[in-house]
Amino acid sequence: MIDLYSWATPNGHKIHIMLEECGLEYRAHAIDIGKGDQFTPEFLRISPNNKIPAMVDHEGPGGEDFSLFESGAMLVYLAEKTGRFIPHNIAERYIMLQWLMFQMGGVGPMLGQAHHFRLYAPEKIPYAIDRYTKEANRLYNVIDKQLAQTKYLAGNEYTIADMATFPWLRSYEKQGVKLEDYPHLKKWFDEIAARPAVIRGVKVLTELRKEGPIDDKARDAMFGNMQYQKR
Repeated sequence: MIDLYSWATPNGHKIHIMLEECGLEYRAHAIDIGKGDQFTPEFLRISPNNKIPAMVDHEGPGGEDFSLFESGAMLVYLAEKTGRFIPHNIAERYIMLQWLMFQMGGVGPMLGQAHHFRLYAPEKIPYAIDRYTKEANRLYNVIDKQLAQTKYLAGNEYTIADMATFPWLRSYEKQGVKLEDYPHLKKWFDEIAARPAVIRGVKVLTELRKEGPIDDKARDAMFGNMQYQKR
């Protein structure tokens, strides 16, 4: 059994999708980042960076409890645990890992900034909006060119690199992107979106998340002074 501490965000959905794809038994515990749940002592014990997701595998290495934070590390761990969605050939594995790192170091942070300045920043800063909207489109173009050559990001097999990237692209309109401008990416996107495990995964905890503008308390918890208090 895995206890997953998460929220309905792209980084959370990565792990929801992987757990559903692997058919692993898990319990999803809501960490409402708008209410500040990520700062509780209990959560910080397993996620010292106060970010979701985090998990405790009660059947970890040696049959012991094993906790992890950072979604990329969690994906690699679950892939190794199950032997699924990760190449066994060493060269193919590193090709997959480069695309996973591309998501972790590029797609996630840059699209996150596009979301922030286009939707959540308390003031509109034209330079920032233009900068990150252009960067979002640049990254979509990188992915589109790759998918013109291969069925999935790391080759012709579906891997954790695809699971990591897909949730971040679901909000393409909010990032100032037209999916039709990237036909190879759109074909990949539509295929992944139709996978039964993906459909289940992106629903996890979604009913608990409020849509629409965030209030001052949520903004402070996610982007304001609450982030910077020593704990």
